Amino acid sequence: MYTNIPKLGFGLMRLPMCGESVDIEQTKLMVDRFIEAGFTYFDTARGYIGGLSERAVKDAISSRYDRASFLLADKYSWWCVEDGDNEGFFASQLERTGVEYFDFYLIHSLTESSYEKYNERGAFEFCADLKKRGLIKNFGFSFHDKAEFLDKVLTEHPEVDFVQLQINYLDWESEGVQSRLCYETARKHGKSIVIMEPVKGGALAVLPEEGRRMAAAVAPDKSPASLAIRFAASLDGVITVLSGMSDRSQAEDNIATMSEFAPLNEAETEAVAAIAELLNSIPTVGCTACKYCTEKCPMEINIPSIIRGAYNSYLTYDNLALSKGRYKDITKGGALASACIGCGACMEVCPQEIAIPEYMMKASALFED
Repeated sequence: MYTNIPKLGFGLMRLPMCGESVDIEQTKLMVDRFIEAGFTYFDTARGYIGGLSERAVKDAISSRYDRASFLLADKYSWWCVEDGDNEGFFASQLERTGVEYFDFYLIHSLTESSYEKYNERGAFEFCADLKKRGLIKNFGFSFHDKAEFLDKVLTEHPEVDFVQLQINYLDWESEGVQSRLCYETARKHGKSIVIMEPVKGGALAVLPEEGRRMAAAVAPDKSPASLAIRFAASLDGVITVLSGMSDRSQAEDNIATMSEFAPLNEAETEAVAAIAELLNSIPTVGCTACKYCTEKCPMEINIPSIIRGAYNSYLTYDNLALSKGRYKDITKGGALASACIGCGACMEVCPQEIAIPEYMMKASALFED
């Protein structure tokens, strides 16, 4: 059913920025290169970049390319739908992106806790009706929970066409993310899969020295990120692998990797397993920089950058002076981690279920004098 879709998708969550605005000119160049190379799948959501991602679709894609030349995915996000106005929310998505229909439409970031919220809003029924009316072509959901719960949802909703899963070699055997178990559950139900976070928010693109050495030993002319993308794309039943691209060099690396795609060989498979073992021995926080938390934070704390850029850096490289410097840069002109009031609004939307207030306290104790 989906065999004609190229295996690399452009995730529009981490677009290049000029201050608080999307760098549309650079985004256009990246989009042009992506389409020129034969790739077609773009993925957005209302919550990406504070709502700017959907508008970037119109500016960089739909106003410049024939609608039949690209595939577009958008999402129904419960926290963005005001007063239960499903029709109004969906109409605003079509207007912002400049299209008449979506090729793929997803219930966004489904977890056991959000399942009740989506059921209260009639989300599954609404999406099924959109498909019946021809306003969406394929209906699915993105998932952030355990395999047992995924089995329950797919049993209760066999009408969905596909599932979007967080799959990467670091999370493949993870007890928390359960990439392999979720993948196997979706395939058991006969569902095709869109893969998100194949590079785990960039964590598998910038490895510690020993990890870089392992990667270079099996793929000396390739980037560490290319191994992660190929691991995900090597799986059966995959529609496409989404990669959030923040600059042209990342786009070129992904395009080169997937234009000449080959599944991982035996040596590469062994290498990524060894790298995963190495990384899992380092107790970092599994933030993927989705930035849902920043949309909800009343104190406007740059949570992902503090966790990834400063706190995880300290855990990985054990260099307090370096991490303090990064923290100072991250919080310059903005809120400190100590500004956290512990309200928990961030945790309500965090797909990784991170205890964010706890880590804000730890970052404050480490990096603030």
